[in-house]
Amino acid sequence: MRKKGREKRPEEQSRATVKRKHTHFEQFHYNKQTKRLKWVSTETKTVTLKPDPVRNLPVSNNGFEAIRPRTSSFRRHNKRRKRSNCSSSEGSRKWVFSSRDCSNYKDKLVIVSYNILGVENVAKHPDLYLDVPSKYLEWNRRKDLISEEVNRYNASILCFQEVDRFKDLDDLLQKDGFKGVYKARTGDGCDGCALFWKDKIFTLLQEENIEFQDFGLRKNVAQLCVLKINQHQLEPDSCRKRSKITPMQSRSLLVGNIHVLFNPNRGDIKLGQVRLFLEKAYKLSQEWGSIPVILVGDFNSVPQSAIYQFLASSELNVQLHDRRRISGQLEYPSQGREIRAQNKYIARRHVWMPLSRQLSYTWSNEELVLATGNEGVTHLRHKLKLFSAYAGIPGSSRTRDSHGEPLATSYHSKFMGTVDYIWHTGELFPVRVLETLPIDTLRRNASLPNERLGSDHLALVCELAFADDLKGA
Repeated sequence: MRKKGREKRPEEQSRATVKRKHTHFEQFHYNKQTKRLKWVSTETKTVTLKPDPVRNLPVSNNGFEAIRPRTSSFRRHNKRRKRSNCSSSEGSRKWVFSSRDCSNYKDKLVIVSYNILGVENVAKHPDLYLDVPSKYLEWNRRKDLISEEVNRYNASILCFQEVDRFKDLDDLLQKDGFKGVYKARTGDGCDGCALFWKDKIFTLLQEENIEFQDFGLRKNVAQLCVLKINQHQLEPDSCRKRSKITPMQSRSLLVGNIHVLFNPNRGDIKLGQVRLFLEKAYKLSQEWGSIPVILVGDFNSVPQSAIYQFLASSELNVQLHDRRRISGQLEYPSQGREIRAQNKYIARRHVWMPLSRQLSYTWSNEELVLATGNEGVTHLRHKLKLFSAYAGIPGSSRTRDSHGEPLATSYHSKFMGTVDYIWHTGELFPVRVLETLPIDTLRRNASLPNERLGSDHLALVCELAFADDLKGA
């Protein structure tokens, strides 16, 4: 042991003591000597510590972390750490429930709509994910995250968009009791739509696919599936013997899944795809006896845009809108800045006003045919009365706009906003929805996907009940 050197002054000895105490504290925690925990914590109260150097302490077998010194700097750091952990976990997404009493409604189902980010699209658009670590973009990692996430929702029906590895998803979800069907985009497109259902709960009665290319509407596709609910599968065990409602085997519903064209400048094609989707869904629902309808997907249109209003109000005067702005995407801010204000602005653009004050936009005959399906037609109507599931249950102002839609369902380096929806007809109503993430939480990451989320979209999750179910209570 070296003894040479000048004698230490009292303040130097004090600093050395502090250092020894601090080292002892670290070693104490690593050795987990819990019996001495209180004594060491008391000694360190007089020590002025720098930012916490023991950041990654081990977790004990009972799930509790070792106790840290409660300095003011630590408390600030710990709050930041907790917020960061919360922001990237499913736990920061909370269920929001309907204000109506749903306790007597026995037949409920949980549906998920999720654009899972196609593998090929990641490769084709690297500019959207420049700030995302490459490991977070790897499909093998993302597919496991997506599978684990949807399993937490206890879903009955899963609707995916941008699927180009269907077999991988199918293999994972079969283990959890799902069956599924897939429809790939036509032409040279690599991705498509996939729809899964719990095999124990549903039987597939009919599957119909829409290839929009057949109507001159690009290479996107949509799925329509009629599902029959197997007898008593949605009821809790305690309710099955008491139920007096129409036998469960008579219940069927239509589920539609779509991924609308992205190109904001081709509003005529986007509108044409949505129109055809609604027409086919209505026709098929009538063929099966006016069954309830659920339509979900990535509509590539923002809340309160003309396309959104067409879905919600059942009608649209095409000539009142510029086809390049009919989806609202070009008017939308990047990175989520002022999203709430922008939604209000878009809504004001699409409210009714006297004809004398309305602007009229010129559409070519070709554009009108693509948008409306007929030459010379400028007014669109559809026969489905649709309701947005998220708008049907009020949520937090941190996650919703003034009309009740999520502020953001998609986030990458060039866009933050809402383009995904769950729509349903009046025979169903939302019991609860899973809130999306607040804008400030999303911004803590440069972009999605991240450590815990496997896509650049957020899954929309809703539990729906049959509105006539209460009659048998």
